[in-house]
Amino acid sequence: MAKNKDKVVYKEKINWKREAALLPGYLLVLVWIIFTAIFLIWILGASLSTSKEIFTGSVFKFESGFHFENYINAWNSSNVSVFFMNSLLYSIVTCAVVILIAAPAAYVLSRYTFLGNKPIKTSLILAMSIPEVMIIMPIYSLTTQFQIRGRILLIILYIFIRVPFTTTYLLNFFASLSRSYEEAAAIDGCSPAKTFWQIMLPLVQPAIVTVTIFNFLSVWNEFFMALIFATSSDMTPVGVGLLQIVNSMKYTYDYGGLFAAVIIVFLPTFLLYIFLSEKIISGVTGGGVKG
Repeated sequence: MAKNKDKVVYKEKINWKREAALLPGYLLVLVWIIFTAIFLIWILGASLSTSKEIFTGSVFKFESGFHFENYINAWNSSNVSVFFMNSLLYSIVTCAVVILIAAPAAYVLSRYTFLGNKPIKTSLILAMSIPEVMIIMPIYSLTTQFQIRGRILLIILYIFIRVPFTTTYLLNFFASLSRSYEEAAAIDGCSPAKTFWQIMLPLVQPAIVTVTIFNFLSVWNEFFMALIFATSSDMTPVGVGLLQIVNSMKYTYDYGGLFAAVIIVFLPTFLLYIFLSEKIISGVTGGGVKG
């Protein structure tokens, strides 16, 4: 027991028996962290090296200095700027529209009982379980028939794919909120819509932030749909864009620029995990007041 002015702080004793039982898990996590760190550090070093240094294994010697021009060349010459801005557009628009659709849907499905409630929930689960490869040909046929092309097509597809997951994710959070919130709002004369937007939605903000981060990462890293439907380089996102850069290496041999492009593409997701990790954890483990 340690005294800190007026506060009395009780230090919990370390349960060495429990810690010893968890030791294999700690070791596995440690090995994974070390492997990932070495891998990322090597890519970072390669992005600042020349192709000759990469192939001769002297990445960390930097005999010719740090080649920051690799990032400039990747951003401009390799069209990484176009790929980056396309993915940013797809991710932001998709996340915003998905929340506008899924949050009210999850609220209604979790708080109201009506005919078709359970079938809709079951349909959402089924929609999540269908692999993209099984629906790609019907989607391609429909988009060709209705002449839907361009960036709007990819945005629509990403929205449709993420709505079932987002709605299902938010169901339990809305269901865990106390009914007293709605009763108090009704006494004050709030309509159901106003109650949702001004009271209920802010209460599940941690879940909204978490699922939005998941959606952003999913759209940012999406490859298969973009490979099929991104018919021009002007609408290509980062995943397919990196593939194009890799294919161009047989002509340019600019491997320093390739790894610089990888770092640029990886940076947004890395920053999201660094600065929003606590919100992700609170959104996964948190909830509302039980009613």
